[in-house]
Amino acid sequence: QVQLVESGGGLVQAGGSLRLSCAASGRTFSRYLMAWFRQAPGKEREFVAAITRSGSSEYYANSVKGRFTISRDNAKNTGNLQMNSLKPEDTAVYSCAARSGDYYTTSHWEYDYWGQGTQVTVSS
Repeated sequence: QVQLVESGGGLVQAGGSLRLSCAASGRTFSRYLMAWFRQAPGKEREFVAAITRSGSSEYYANSVKGRFTISRDNAKNTGNLQMNSLKPEDTAVYSCAARSGDYYTTSHWEYDYWGQGTQVTVSS
């Protein structure tokens, strides 16, 4: 199995940027498709972005397309989420997740491994 630890969250003003990181340990990171989800208070967990094992394909929720960029470095066992032009509605706990294989899905229950999450707060 793989262990995931997020970092990089914080407080930022609207229009600002943050870069989240996800450090993986355990089994070979390149075996897993990686994704980011977020959950705001009182709301369900929401898909944000995903990237295939080799990094050749990326997928985004419509709400973040053009503002967020997902990436990964398999040699360093890390994944990243660059978030630009942040809005107050982006405020949430952001978690990275991994699943075996290269099948992309927005359904959080189909991911096998999760980090503990990192808080992102965007002030207006």
